[in-house]
Amino acid sequence: MNVVIQVDPATFQKMQATYPTQGNLPTGASFQAKLKGVTVTGYTKSRKVMFQGQLAQEEAQRWQANPVQKKANLTKDPSLPADFSHWSVLGSDEVGAGSYFGPLTTAAVYVAANQVDQLTQLGIQDSKKLTDPQIIKLAEQIIALCPYTYLNLMPEAYNQRMQKYNQAQLKALCHNIVLAKTLEKIAPARPQAILIDQFVQAKTYYHYLTGQPQIVKDKVYFRTKGEQVHVAVAAASIVARYYSLQAMDALSNDAGMTIPIGANHAVDEVAAKLIRQGQQLGHFAKLHFGNTQKAQAIANQ
Repeated sequence: MNVVIQVDPATFQKMQATYPTQGNLPTGASFQAKLKGVTVTGYTKSRKVMFQGQLAQEEAQRWQANPVQKKANLTKDPSLPADFSHWSVLGSDEVGAGSYFGPLTTAAVYVAANQVDQLTQLGIQDSKKLTDPQIIKLAEQIIALCPYTYLNLMPEAYNQRMQKYNQAQLKALCHNIVLAKTLEKIAPARPQAILIDQFVQAKTYYHYLTGQPQIVKDKVYFRTKGEQVHVAVAAASIVARYYSLQAMDALSNDAGMTIPIGANHAVDEVAAKLIRQGQQLGHFAKLHFGNTQKAQAIANQ
């Protein structure tokens, strides 16, 4: 199956960071990633992105763009109850997927119904909108109040697993782990719902979890921008960022220099410096990103 979408410049740039190039590029393409079940190719001038393979439709839907060709309608999740934002909810989110350096960090936070107003008044919101000092302060308050689990998948472990999984599948596995462990922590209590910050369609998410010994499926909802739906997802985003920052500090200490986030040219320069110093780049970075080849080219100059 082939699906083609056309996106705005900001979305195209985000997609380029999400799908690091693997191998040689087709003519006119600025990125191409071969994932499990789908190959994604982005073309610079037209800002068209082509998805090819069994999971093309599901992966394209993730970006909510206008299709250039018709495709089947996907079943949408049922509407959330009107008072969902005040339910007891176990929320999960991840950070670091688009950053070359550092871990993929996933967190789940359980917010009881009687804690919703308290956390909202603290100013809990999407971690991307907060400064590092704000993240640290809020995360410490969340950790003191709420049961939670986090998983820092450091670059070496990440790179090893990427030989078997694509990044979206790896994210699904991490979400499932932190959700399951948090459910164990709060037992016998059960949340009224579980809310996952959506990165693929529900069908694809569960496909990625096929064969796992424990799959969290009961009362699970998926929503993009989940932090706007319930404070539990916003709290999970903050906790994930908090532990990601700690991991980045540790990597910076290992490197003897500040390791930046992102996937831009400044990142390539730091990676090139690590290569010149004889450091093992896989200790610091997600090697499947196109930044690896760019850094090697800079280091060889």
